[in-house]
Amino acid sequence: MRRLIAFIMAAILFCPPVSAASETKYVALTFDDGPSGRFTEALLDGLQERSTHATFFLCGYRLEDFSELAQRIAQEGHEIGLHGYSHDSMADMSAQKLRTELENTLALLPEGCEVTLLRPPGGASAPQVKEVCLDMGLSIITWSVDPRDWAVHSASQVEQSVMDQVGDGDIILMHDMYDSSIEAALDVVDRLHAEGYEFVTVSELARLRQCSLQPGSIYTCFSEN
Repeated sequence: MRRLIAFIMAAILFCPPVSAASETKYVALTFDDGPSGRFTEALLDGLQERSTHATFFLCGYRLEDFSELAQRIAQEGHEIGLHGYSHDSMADMSAQKLRTELENTLALLPEGCEVTLLRPPGGASAPQVKEVCLDMGLSIITWSVDPRDWAVHSASQVEQSVMDQVGDGDIILMHDMYDSSIEAALDVVDRLHAEGYEFVTVSELARLRQCSLQPGSIYTCFSEN
């Protein structure tokens, strides 16, 4: 018995403790304003190579030209959300105009695509936006990390901006509209994977944090802090 106890104690002493740093951290990578032809294609290729899923907030007027990319986004396991039809400010729209914009965009998505998320252009909301989202079963998703890749067309600067800001539970805002954004996004995926992060869709991140997304409510991140 003494030998058994000694063996157990030795095993405990030589088992390294699990540190907080080794625990999995989760982030959601999101892309606005697409789909946009070769940029979205290159991004999807890179994400597929890395077995990484993202959330795409799509515009109706772009779906008119690139419907096949929406099909690919859905087929490859990414999440699709709405970004309006025209990309005009939703805060300035009437409830009826907003509803028409969203319905027209939904009609262009692949058959069977279930959409529960909306990101208003610029993140601008208003009472009528919340009202329409509540009625249509849409949660409003903004972001907690913004590298301003639409304005800073330097892949290295965009990449470093994300790395300087990001933490567990964050929602990263980017755009599949520029070569620099695609390069930066894929480099961010590589660097954060190396640091123990996992990339999930917005809805998956909410579920991991035991958050039940509510229509008409606004969500910026899902940090445990």
